[in-house]
Amino acid sequence: MAGIRQRLVERYRLTGADVPFGDPLPSHRTEMEGWFWRVTEPSTGRAIVALCSVNRHPAGDWSTTAVALHPGGIVRAGALDGAVATDSPFTVSAGSGASAFTAGTDRVDFRLDDLHLRMEFSDPFPWPKAFAGGGIFSSIPYLNQYWHPYRLGGRASGSVEFAGDRWDFTDATLYAERNWGAGFPLRWWWGQAHDFDGADVSVAFSGGLLELGPLRRDVAGVVVRLGRKVIRLTPPMPVRSVIGDNYWSIRARSPRYQIELEGDGTALPPHVLPVPLPADRRNVDTDFEHLGGVLHCTVKESGRVIFSGTSYLAGLEVGSRPPG
Repeated sequence: MAGIRQRLVERYRLTGADVPFGDPLPSHRTEMEGWFWRVTEPSTGRAIVALCSVNRHPAGDWSTTAVALHPGGIVRAGALDGAVATDSPFTVSAGSGASAFTAGTDRVDFRLDDLHLRMEFSDPFPWPKAFAGGGIFSSIPYLNQYWHPYRLGGRASGSVEFAGDRWDFTDATLYAERNWGAGFPLRWWWGQAHDFDGADVSVAFSGGLLELGPLRRDVAGVVVRLGRKVIRLTPPMPVRSVIGDNYWSIRARSPRYQIELEGDGTALPPHVLPVPLPADRRNVDTDFEHLGGVLHCTVKESGRVIFSGTSYLAGLEVGSRPPG
């Protein structure tokens, strides 16, 4: 019986959906799958973003890969051949030589031209909910995009070398997520922060145009971790997003909680990151992420403020992809 159940779960995951209390981290083998790590160090004002994907293609699976650094506006990116994701243990890798990466549950190693990033992770905060970051949408098959902030806390230690410079970091703050589906939506917005004056808080939000057959609708979700408590507000709870020029405003509520987020990206220009077009086997530069943005977060429980704080090392993003 256990073998039959495992085969049924594997077949179900091929649709992009996950069973309750499943592990969304290993590959679903959808057309596009991405993994993303964000590390910040408030004492130095530094932020590091690393991302990779496995994009399916008849001519061979390939990867969209990038590392971005703040301050300095540094971005190294590429389209790497030979992308592979394994399940047990989880690993993802692509490329060779001077342009390659390997990643797993507890470490990553990226080489892109003159940049070399090495990180090891510890003290992870495990995801506590039955459904992934998208709530009940996580269990609906064949959506164009799924999202899961699977690590809402942890520590990262390592180094990054680039252009003759080197940053070393120990026990920096870690956030990690992944997304998967047919590819990126036609438009999306996103944000994440965890440096709120030393508070044990992590915030993430994501929104975009969700498609299922002929149905098309903008959908957003918010996840806030306050210590050991994780609050996730996703549809059918009302989540309202107003996204403007370097401005993000999110309002989400349930019968018990209210979350208000205000993001400001006017201080510095965004980093430009690659977006995969899996079927075309190429990237487009249409993802604009501020690595040192400002995010103010207010959380209310039964009308009473239980957290209010501001992060000055927030990630704030808008993006799009060409239709078709």
